[in-house]
Amino acid sequence: MLHTTAAAPTGARAPAGHDIVTEFLAFSMGEEEYGLDILKVQEIRGYEAVTHIANAPDFFKGVINLRGVIVPVVDMRIMLTLGTPTYDAFTIVIVLNIGGKVVGMVVDGVSDVISLSHNDIRPAPEVGGAVDTGYLIGLGTLAERMVILVDIDKLMASPGVGIAGVLAS
Repeated sequence: MLHTTAAAPTGARAPAGHDIVTEFLAFSMGEEEYGLDILKVQEIRGYEAVTHIANAPDFFKGVINLRGVIVPVVDMRIMLTLGTPTYDAFTIVIVLNIGGKVVGMVVDGVSDVISLSHNDIRPAPEVGGAVDTGYLIGLGTLAERMVILVDIDKLMASPGVGIAGVLAS
């Protein structure tokens, strides 16, 4: 179920003495919770069968026809090497609009929309060259929750992903 929290619209000027609030769609993959800028989200759908494309990378599940638009679908669990995905009634496809292109992103589930101020976002930890964290905005903290904030544009455009070529077409 999708719940929203009351907050100022993204990019709105905050009252004096208050920080600007940004809204993120919180989604899960395995035991971890992630977030992406809500303004990138076009819609949220249940997982449905895709048309597979030969010789595509494992994370590229295929394409769907979304009201006449052919949408590439990627599985984030496979892309980020987070274990073997399962597809069931709770599996979700987040349809994104990235640079004017539409792409579907398979995740385990969607929880809610969270509002974070600049003070609620901590920088991603430095882990050296062992792990590419260039696509991370940081870690959002909200009460007892910690949400890994993803810059979805950077992640989809990263060289190892290869979806950039699909999005450029």
